[in-house]
Amino acid sequence: MTEHRPSRAELTAFLEAEFPQNRCTLEELDEDGSVVVAHPVGESELRPGGTVSGPVMMTLADVALYIAILARIGIVPLAVTTNLAINFLRKPRADRRVVARCRLMKLGKSLAVGEVWIYSEGEDEPVAHATGTYAIPRER
Repeated sequence: MTEHRPSRAELTAFLEAEFPQNRCTLEELDEDGSVVVAHPVGESELRPGGTVSGPVMMTLADVALYIAILARIGIVPLAVTTNLAINFLRKPRADRRVVARCRLMKLGKSLAVGEVWIYSEGEDEPVAHATGTYAIPRER
């Protein structure tokens, strides 16, 4: 899609500049564009019973998809979410970061579809699974 695939450092710098409120960090960037993104869990992000809030996990899934797409097509700020669905599978740990592993299932000219598995850091069983679709602008 693009001759230049951005590096981890370039993607991180873009996120920091364009989304300074974002607390997600890019932990891994694989050759195939798969990514691992993490989000620290703060006290204000917990729900009764000590579970991580759904909006935190939705944000993590959305950011992971966005980064995975930009890693493949280049930094295209106007790629936007058109659909995001999540299944919450089990209670995440309140004392650990939540970590997302994202891979793209389809990357076309105008749409990208990916899936995200979310884990409590250090745990083997996923706490959530999300799928999402992004619209890719025609002019890049």
